[in-house]
Amino acid sequence: MSKPLSDHDRKKQISVRGLAGVENVADLKKNFNRHLHFTLVKDRNVSTKRDYYFALAHTVRDHLVGRWFRTQQSYYEKDPKRVYYLSLEFYMGRTLQNTMVNLALENACDEAVYQLGLDMEELQEMEEDAGLGNGGLGRLAACFLDSMASLGLAAYGYGIRYEFGIFNQKISSGWQVEEADDWLRYGNPWEKARPEYMHPVHFYGRTEHHPDGVKWVDTQVVLALPYDTPVPGYRNNIVNTMRLWSAKAPCEFSLKDFNVGGYIQAVLDRNLAENISRVLYPNDNFFEGKELRLKQEYFVVAATLQDIIRRFKASKFGSRDIVRTDFSTLPDKVAIQLNDTHPALAIPELMRVLIDEEKLPWEKAWDICIKTCAYTNHTVLPEALERWPIDLFQTLLPRHLEIIYEINRRHLERVSSLYPGDVDRMRRMSLIEEGGQKRVNMAHLCIVGSHAVNGVARIHSDILKATVFKDFYEMDPHKFQNKTNGITPRRWLVMCNPGLAEVIAEVESLTVSRSLCALIRIGEDFIHIAKVKQENKLKFAVHLEEHYKVKINPNSMFDVQVKRIHEYKRQLLNCLHIITFYNRIKKEPNKQWTPRTIMIGGKAAPGYHTAKMIIRLITAIGEVVNNDPVVGDRLKVIFLENYRVTLAEKAIPAADLSEQISTAGTEASGTGNMKFMLNGALTIGTMDGANVEMAEEAGEGNIFIFGMRVEDVEAMDAKGYNASEFYNRIPELKQAIDQIAGGFFSPKQPDLFKDIVNMLMHHDRFKVFADYEDYIKCQEKVSALYKKPKEWTKKVILNIAGSGKFSSDRTISQYAREIWGVEPTLEKLAAPDDPK
Repeated sequence: MSKPLSDHDRKKQISVRGLAGVENVADLKKNFNRHLHFTLVKDRNVSTKRDYYFALAHTVRDHLVGRWFRTQQSYYEKDPKRVYYLSLEFYMGRTLQNTMVNLALENACDEAVYQLGLDMEELQEMEEDAGLGNGGLGRLAACFLDSMASLGLAAYGYGIRYEFGIFNQKISSGWQVEEADDWLRYGNPWEKARPEYMHPVHFYGRTEHHPDGVKWVDTQVVLALPYDTPVPGYRNNIVNTMRLWSAKAPCEFSLKDFNVGGYIQAVLDRNLAENISRVLYPNDNFFEGKELRLKQEYFVVAATLQDIIRRFKASKFGSRDIVRTDFSTLPDKVAIQLNDTHPALAIPELMRVLIDEEKLPWEKAWDICIKTCAYTNHTVLPEALERWPIDLFQTLLPRHLEIIYEINRRHLERVSSLYPGDVDRMRRMSLIEEGGQKRVNMAHLCIVGSHAVNGVARIHSDILKATVFKDFYEMDPHKFQNKTNGITPRRWLVMCNPGLAEVIAEVESLTVSRSLCALIRIGEDFIHIAKVKQENKLKFAVHLEEHYKVKINPNSMFDVQVKRIHEYKRQLLNCLHIITFYNRIKKEPNKQWTPRTIMIGGKAAPGYHTAKMIIRLITAIGEVVNNDPVVGDRLKVIFLENYRVTLAEKAIPAADLSEQISTAGTEASGTGNMKFMLNGALTIGTMDGANVEMAEEAGEGNIFIFGMRVEDVEAMDAKGYNASEFYNRIPELKQAIDQIAGGFFSPKQPDLFKDIVNMLMHHDRFKVFADYEDYIKCQEKVSALYKKPKEWTKKVILNIAGSGKFSSDRTISQYAREIWGVEPTLEKLAAPDDPK
């Protein structure tokens, strides 16, 4: 296989329209050397590749800092309404290249690095991914930050600076093994500690009720130390801030509790406080009710609200003088968006501040709270909904429990007045779930305490109104909205697929990176689109061969399913197709099969047994298929190890087929599906999440839809799903299951996969067998179309052209206008070197 051009070499040959910088290359080189020798204090003769990366990062960061400072100054001068996006996850990936793209520095930096005799791709590989998220929710937050800056919104992302992000996944003997992600071990050149804005956060203690109000006393204090990361908009000189909190023990922590001899232990015990920001919980769509997690949730909320109120009161750049004391204007100046229920404690915490500290009457405080807060729901899976035990609340946050009880009392009074005598409705709508262990339902708290509640795809928002939150929708229909998710075209097209960005720019004569909404026609540029895809495949094939020692057929269809490993995402359905295809090749080895390289990647939560077994099954199938000489290069199966943002940026541009095969009604939206669509892969999927809207935009004939719809799933639930009925009726399905059960893929441990078979046969909530037959038939259509490259590419072009709706710029514009009450703008700030 001839080695494909690297992006670096390609940039030497082409100039992506709108990407050429006017920066002085000589200045960049000078600054690079200055940072290498003075910032990093390095001897010229002993610099490492990592030193060169840090020197380049600092050189690029210099271009951010003046813009960052000016942006904040302009916000204070104009005093706009500020948006605060609260999220326990920000899955940022790498920052260097994204910053160069957004500041129009990429070509100039490329040239400077080239002239210094260094390799840009090698330097970029030195950067650690900031993996402070599990999957879709955290990556969405990252895309939203990019869009908020690109649309000129005065917006801030607030979260936790986890010392250890999502674990690194190693595959050892076919099993997932977790390793700690020590992403900060070499330092992070993109962040700036801001100890001057440190805030105390209180836990435990008790409440005292006095005539003049309530006091929360005898608390344990942890300090929240902020670290700021600049978030540049696209070519508009606006740089917003992501502020992440790190937990620090106060100096006097525990010392008073020890005698003189206990001093060493007292200092060591400071770790207990600092554990709050130590590690990201590695669960996606699963609630883990641990005390440390509740601490994390309150920690980020308490610190952030102190910041919000400080900024609201001062409203003058660089000043701490209080100029505002009337809190009735808070909703005019502040919008708080809760990214799922994880930051739900913002509601009782804001009430606590307004009532206990600012001495507002309850009714006024509650009105302010509702107008300020808005809630995004990300899941309908019952195991993902947060329900915290009352006794844990009572111990950790006694004042907040009192406030939640009062919110609930007033809420139930309203329910009772609207639906007199409907006791069952009151039980369903209560914030406190009775029965067994009493729990606080955090989603109910979010709905009651917010002025807007949104789902993240049209079908998902409809399901919320019809089922999960039906009672709340009937009572307050005006609160419920839809905001279909989106992805940033900067990272997911211009940065990761410069070849395709070039073709689109050539055809459309537009800057694709500003907004995808202009992508209404690409024309029939078959040759160039197909050529770019083939180059991306060749490049990724080289990567796969280097990392997996498997010979890849670059002319095979690259069939990719990358996402968290979860039963509802149905990687098992994909496995059944692989086995069926394998059996067909074995049965008719001389037939002209459409060759496929099937790649599945994703992490399993460390405590999720079934998900880990699914990974083991995929690797076991791969061992058999990849070593079967009869199959040859017509079918290869690869498990993509340690799937993360950086690997997605390589895999997605190379994919031909995107697998989006969740059971209808279970995937809230999906955003990987959008990335594949934009990068020229065709989708095979169910009518679930954003797939529904993708089919509308591209035309349903240009996407491979199969399987049950939501109403079919509901009907099957009503009559009862019987897996053995499908197993007995479909011979190829029976053969595949018998092979898994009989040890065909695990000859040394014949019953290795008995748990998976047992689950599929007897308690499969996600009805894999029910969709098997239609999925296999749909895959046959995919294979047939792939043999007709011109027809395939025509559908690819229609998908790319239809992907405009799925820009996060469109999503954020809708949030801004319909929830936050602010107006996006494409105006540019003056650059720091321009006269103001």
